[in-house]
Amino acid sequence: MTYEESLGWLYSTQQFGIKLGLDNIRRLLKALGDPHGHLSFLHVAGTNGKGSVCAMLEAILRAADHKTGLYTSPHLIDFRERIRVGGNKIPREATSRGLENLRRLAASWDHSPTFFEFATALALQHFAESDCEFVVLETGMGGRLDATNAVMPVVSVITPIALDHTRWLGKTVAEVAWEKAGIIKPSVPVVSAPQDPAAAEVIVRRAEELGCSLTFAEAVWDSAELGLRGRHQKGNAALAIASLRAAGLDISDNAIAQGLRDVRWPGRFQMIGERFVLDGCHNPHAAEQLLLNWRDLFGTEQADVIFGALGDKDYSTMLEILAPISREVLLVPVRSERAAAPEILASACRVPHRIFAHAREALEASHGKTLITGSLFLVGEVLELLGLEP
Repeated sequence: MTYEESLGWLYSTQQFGIKLGLDNIRRLLKALGDPHGHLSFLHVAGTNGKGSVCAMLEAILRAADHKTGLYTSPHLIDFRERIRVGGNKIPREATSRGLENLRRLAASWDHSPTFFEFATALALQHFAESDCEFVVLETGMGGRLDATNAVMPVVSVITPIALDHTRWLGKTVAEVAWEKAGIIKPSVPVVSAPQDPAAAEVIVRRAEELGCSLTFAEAVWDSAELGLRGRHQKGNAALAIASLRAAGLDISDNAIAQGLRDVRWPGRFQMIGERFVLDGCHNPHAAEQLLLNWRDLFGTEQADVIFGALGDKDYSTMLEILAPISREVLLVPVRSERAAAPEILASACRVPHRIFAHAREALEASHGKTLITGSLFLVGEVLELLGLEP
């Protein structure tokens, strides 16, 4: 298969939807010879900040001259963003070769693996072939039954937990926390961000049951420059540092400072020139943080807000939270079968708003300071329209 053909096949597996469970990924990895068996993983779950913490961990490890693997999702523009070695995207040839092999291995299975299971297996195979010293692994959704949970990590990291993906993870913070805490493994150290009391209770109980040391990273990073904007990133940085320490990794202060200074993670309060701010927040907890970050940087200034969201998100509450900084809301669809129609979003919007058929039209109609938010899918689309690489 060519690269384009292999990706076409991979995307066709999205018809199988989301299937939580570890049977398929374990079967795939076994067929590949269990490539993950000798790799050292830093496994990250949570609701908000997972990607930023993963990016920080990888940047620090790379600054300390370790060969790193990084697996994150979703991608913004290019599928290969999900799988990186030493900061570089998986090559097109390795992608097509790996996917062709996975397609062959699972061709006769009664229950096909999902898109995410195939992508996870491809990533672990590539990291093994690349002889990575450390792999930073972000869960896709949940944790307990997430495909990434087939690995045994050197540390389990949990970022702030809030309500999200409630259809699959539960209707309460405690239920969601139970799924996220499923990445905790016997005797493997656990490091958590400060949590809602209901989530903290679940994490403490699970760590005690499995005989794990548990650290709550309460501090913030204020020692040097940080490459990511926003007050919450200082907490994410402290969580990343505490996780490296808990894993027993001897990382110098200079490497920590360099990694945190150089870290980049597109679409998270990312400024493009003086006009555009892109933030992929997609739940109320993240929207509240976005509002704080905006106030810190721009005070009472308002923006044209280009907003699109998935239909299973709490977009009503997000729009309400962002209303004080919204001069006008330009509602658009996002590139996903799960997208909420702009007309549906309009019914939840309590500030002046207009509906557009495409993000390009909304960009052209916006003026002055413009905030693009509501979904990482939308952020990726706008980055592409602006001609920028993630």
